[in-house]
Formats: sequence, C-alpha cells, structure tokens
Amino acid sequence: MARESFNDLFAFLAVAQERSFTRAGARLGVTPSALSHAIQGLETRLGVRLLARTTRSVSATEAGERLLATAAPRFEEIEAELARLGERKDKPAGTIRINASDLAVDSILWPKLRPLLGAHPDIHVEIAVDDTLTDIVAQRYDAGVRSGGLVAKDMIAVRIGPDFRYAVVGAPAYFNRRRAPKTPDDLADHVCINMRLPTYGGLYAWEFERDGRERRVRVDGQLTFNNANRMLIAALDGFGLAYLPEDFVEPHLAAGRLLPALAPWWITESGYHLYYPGRRQPSPAFQLLVDALRLR
Repeated sequence: MARESFNDLFAFLAVAQERSFTRAGARLGVTPSALSHAIQGLETRLGVRLLARTTRSVSATEAGERLLATAAPRFEEIEAELARLGERKDKPAGTIRINASDLAVDSILWPKLRPLLGAHPDIHVEIAVDDTLTDIVAQRYDAGVRSGGLVAKDMIAVRIGPDFRYAVVGAPAYFNRRRAPKTPDDLADHVCINMRLPTYGGLYAWEFERDGRERRVRVDGQLTFNNANRMLIAALDGFGLAYLPEDFVEPHLAAGRLLPALAPWWITESGYHLYYPGRRQPSPAFQLLVDALRLR
C-alpha cells in the first residue's frame, strides 16, 4: 500500500467510527469534503466500496466493516504505544549498557550505582566486565569506563574517579625470602606477576617516575594473568611482586597482608572516566546516571 493510503485509511476509520463526515472532520481537523475525497481515492485503489452514503447517514459496507474491525485495533495499538513513549520522554527509564574493567566496577561503578538503582527501579543497567579497549560504538554500548589516558579524543569524557597511583606490593612471606628492591632496575632480580594486555596480547611493562625521570621495566616471573583480581590473590599468596592500583590494594596494605616497594617511584594515573559518543542525545535515565557517577 502506498504511503498516502495510510492517511486515507485513517480518514475512513474516523468516518466509519463516527458514522458522520461532519463529526469525523471535526475530530481530525479537516473538512468533510476533504474526507470524502480521501475515502473515494481509497475505494478506487482497493476496488471496493467501503461506505454506504445517503443524504442522512453514513455506514460501512460489509467490506468496510471487515476493514474497520481489522485496522482500527492496529491503529489504536500504535497510538497507545506512541502515548507511552511520550510519557517516558521525561521519565528516567530504560536500559543502559556499560563496558568497564573489573576494577572500575568494584571501586567506582557499583558503589555509586547502588543508591541510583534503588531510587529509580525503572532504570536498568547492563554491565559488561571487560579489560580490553572495546569499541563501544561498534559493540552498541551506551558508555564505557576507562582511565582518562585511554579515552579516545572523539568521545565525551566525564571524570568519575580521582587520580590514583600504581603500587608495587608483595606479601611479607615474599620479602622474608628476598630483599625489597630499591630502584626499578632491581626488579630484574625479583619474581614478578605479569599482566597480559588483553587488547594487544603483549606483557605490560611496569611504569615508574621520580624527579622527572621515567622508567619502563619489563619483569619476569612464574605467573601471568589478564585480570587484576587474580594478580592480587597470587601476590597475597607470596608468589611475587604485583603492580596494581594503590586504592585496590590499600586494605591489604593497612592490614599488613601486603607490603609496599619502590613507593618513591610510583606513578600517578588519570582517574576513571565515563565516556560516550558525542553525537547521541542522552536520555533522562542516561543523564541521571552521568550525574550520579560524576566526581564531585
């Protein structure tokens, strides 16, 4: 059916339901003659008579009754759905898909999402825990979370976490066997827990800085992981030194389960940012989420 036929069909439904061109015209805001012309065109295209007209009344023919019974409920469903969408445009609701690393989820996202989701049950959040540099546009995520230095320049980035330092830590049992390193070069004589970069597959070189001097050191050891939680467990079990965010290991440092090393050389990284494409129009739910996560 041609697109203009839907307008003619809408005109027919109004006349058939009102049983009057005058009342249907008032309902639709058009003249009775315009309605008559539209319905005549529809009847011509369909090759059947839809309305029986007299000087006093208008009624649907048998074919018209069948079309009315079939089409009217569909139009009512469409109108109802459009009304529901209109009601939701200013209401925080819907599903938001976020791609984030496990550390960001544990330290930033979940603590801030708990009160938001509790106050807004119509907001649904789907979190994909992923340490790779995922293309959030290609994978149809609404947003991603990474440290500031990893966010692409064409994205809108909102800081959601403070800057943090990367710490070198080891269990007391490990330091009972080996003297603590004094400089990054001393790591060549230590057993270290490596991080496999999930995006490119290489091993992460530990980064250090002191008095303007930067150092990148490739370390060696028995274990390699692509997950910070597994690295932490191995370090706690005494299997070597680990290079992890300070706030992530702080509870274990405070409790004495881990000891720091090379603290004067620890580097500071830009904090976590929520990022998303600039061309999208944020929904009320998404804007509420951004405001809840924003660092203050």
